[in-house]
Amino acid sequence: MQFRVDKKSGNKLSVLGFGCMRFPKSLGVIDMQKTESLIMDAIHGGVNYFDTAYIYTGSEEALGAVLEKNQVRQWVFVATKLPLLLVNEPEDFERFFHKQLERLRTGYIDYYLMHNLTDTDRWEQLRQWGIEAWIAEKKRAGQIKRLGFSFHGSQTEFMKLLEVYPWEFCQIQYNYAGKNFQAGFAGLKKAAELMPVMIMEPLLGGKLAANLPRGAIEVLKNADPNLSPAAWGLRWVWDHREVTLLLSGMNDKAQLADNLRTADTALPAMLGEAEHETYKKVLGLFNAAYKIRCTGCNYCMPCPRGINIPGCFAAYNNSFSLGYLSGMQQYLTSTAALVSKKTGGPSLCVRCGRCEKQCPQHLPIIKTLEAARKRMEPFWFKWVIAAARAFLRRRKKNVRVKKKRKQPPAVL
Repeated sequence: MQFRVDKKSGNKLSVLGFGCMRFPKSLGVIDMQKTESLIMDAIHGGVNYFDTAYIYTGSEEALGAVLEKNQVRQWVFVATKLPLLLVNEPEDFERFFHKQLERLRTGYIDYYLMHNLTDTDRWEQLRQWGIEAWIAEKKRAGQIKRLGFSFHGSQTEFMKLLEVYPWEFCQIQYNYAGKNFQAGFAGLKKAAELMPVMIMEPLLGGKLAANLPRGAIEVLKNADPNLSPAAWGLRWVWDHREVTLLLSGMNDKAQLADNLRTADTALPAMLGEAEHETYKKVLGLFNAAYKIRCTGCNYCMPCPRGINIPGCFAAYNNSFSLGYLSGMQQYLTSTAALVSKKTGGPSLCVRCGRCEKQCPQHLPIIKTLEAARKRMEPFWFKWVIAAARAFLRRRKKNVRVKKKRKQPPAVL
């Protein structure tokens, strides 16, 4: 494991941080056995930075339980976030923070972030509510060690936010498919002059790993068959000396092992000219295939109408990158179109706008859902789906009849 120094505090941080939003789940609930195993393997592999948030359902509780059970809290740095989306009055600062300490089973937070701080207007509102005095009190009490913010917004606003408070770190999205997106490289460079910079979405929600177009994967294999697509994505981020660490949302042993191997050689300026040319080729293929830059963060969910927004977008993208049939198969699964008349598809949208207000990528979700509907639900869609549902109902009925016939006679 490579380490880089937080110049504000002197802490040696592992270049690979564990993003805790995507812990493994079973039946929609975090699988504690698998999660504990992953967390402990990560710690044994040198990972010492764990990033969670109030709104990551079950994540803070799971992380806190594992660290307490294994008595390793003092060996790691925990980062979590004040959910600004839910903050409506000054009293919310203390209410949420107290709950987070309880969930994490700790008396302090090493790296505390203002979650999704997008502009100076929002900070000014928080300041008028007394956020600065509240932070100062928590720091005096030793409950907050370092204060920062995570960002999803325009580069102009990011530059302004850097100057409104003596931040001790920040967290931005950055990957080779989004060098000029949101804070971008200019924002990264400016922030790094002032504070440590943590990177989220280094693989764009997995799209730069397993979900790359087939042609792009072939380019990477030809360039170096020993590196996975994920390793290529992480190495591009680590190549920047301005980056302190990156967060990876690992949810199985194979991902963790691959990332740990890659982190062993994660040095600034490690990429050569040939490798940069490879990224250019891959990026060209990626941009041609991916129409929607949705990271699958689920901030837009739940939709009041039951639309599976991330699922629809993933299927729409895959219909271009992996082929129409693969995309349609995923679409049918994610919308449950084969088993329910009231599917989780785009046709349910009433344009309420709730999703767009909460999207950290600021995607035009309503417009894009309509584009997904047109491609994934062509004129013949409803007739084919109706026929498929009828077939499934008949098959289910026949199975019930066969089971009934096979039952042994009742014993009198």
